[in-house]
Amino acid sequence: MLKLKLHWQILIAILLAAVAGELAGESGAIGSVPLISVFGFLGTLFINALKMLIVPLITSSIIVGVAGIGSSGNLGKLGGKTLLFYALTTLLAILLGLVLVNLVRPGYLDGAPVGELLALGGDTSGLEERLGGRGAGDVVEIFLRMVPPNIVNAAANGEMLGIIFFCLLFGYFMTRLDHSLAEPLFRFWTAVFQVMMRITEWVMMFAPIGVFGLVAKVVAQTGFDAAGPLVSFALVVLASLALHVAVTLPLLLRLVAGLSPVAMIRAMAPAMLTAFSTASSSATLPVTMECVEKTAGVSNRVSSFVLPLGATVNMNGTALYECVAAIFLAQAYGLELGFGVQFSIVAIALITSIGVAGIPSASLVAIAIILAAVGLPVEAIGVLFVFDRVLDMARTSVNVFGDACCAAIVARLEGEDKLLVRAGV
Repeated sequence: MLKLKLHWQILIAILLAAVAGELAGESGAIGSVPLISVFGFLGTLFINALKMLIVPLITSSIIVGVAGIGSSGNLGKLGGKTLLFYALTTLLAILLGLVLVNLVRPGYLDGAPVGELLALGGDTSGLEERLGGRGAGDVVEIFLRMVPPNIVNAAANGEMLGIIFFCLLFGYFMTRLDHSLAEPLFRFWTAVFQVMMRITEWVMMFAPIGVFGLVAKVVAQTGFDAAGPLVSFALVVLASLALHVAVTLPLLLRLVAGLSPVAMIRAMAPAMLTAFSTASSSATLPVTMECVEKTAGVSNRVSSFVLPLGATVNMNGTALYECVAAIFLAQAYGLELGFGVQFSIVAIALITSIGVAGIPSASLVAIAIILAAVGLPVEAIGVLFVFDRVLDMARTSVNVFGDACCAAIVARLEGEDKLLVRAGV
């Protein structure tokens, strides 16, 4: 029996939801049960399942990731250069998306927030007072929230900044223990992470049903008026990703390593197309390694360390998307986010793009983490499903190209001179 891949199931669910929502409207019912309530129940159940995963998933993934990197024998000069480049390019990608989403403001239509058009729900009482009008001085408050007095209470209240900071410390100092003590801890948290990934995969099996409910409810309430703002949002994301590939990464290739951006893009075209079709950096890794080694001329010593690490922690496109999505949803609610809140979003997007990169539909969980951290209703991510598949394919291609650029630059900095992408070659 033919089994459709998850993304096709979700696309079919979106189409069916559009039809069902339009036919049902706000007054449609089965007996005495309003259909819009049924749609809302399905969507809310799915969102609750995603929210359930956040704390244990982010805790285990960050601890395992930091401990794994810290205990690697390659974490010397090569590892330092790699991690520095990954952090830099991810930060630049996030800032690029932040600038564009603030300039274009897709969350507004004719000067008015599009929250009503998108039928955004959730408790928005007090959001303006909590988030609006904050300035640079609120960065101090962000750092205070990074060090919670009670980590258990922080987890219960969804204070993700504190949880993330604690997990970073826990993972790092785990590697400073004697092997006899560190190994049981590492195995425990690895097992927890594997269990959470299995649970996430199980929850995502019901994504088509959840997406059907979320989209059908929006269409039933607003018709197809929501399409315009979502198209604007998708175009901002795509434009940001395109600028990162066409401007940011090529500048680093040229200025830092004297490499030809055009030659690099040509060398990586098969891997980028594979990433676009599969929407998976990990699944594309064999093709990425072949292109980087055989076409770009990077040694196996560099590529075998940089690329697998990049497939796990270097998510330029994903981090950019998380940031743009969070700002877009805030705009849709009519909130003017101050510098402090936007700084917080940038910081969390940078960390979560590393912490949850290896799981299916990682961006959805990461966006939920960001929204919860800044006080926005997590339920709002439901509207992002409409274009998520296309945007996922695009951002995965950007992730893979970022990995390849890092491998080439690190190889050049390590003294390799046989690269086929040198400027002028």
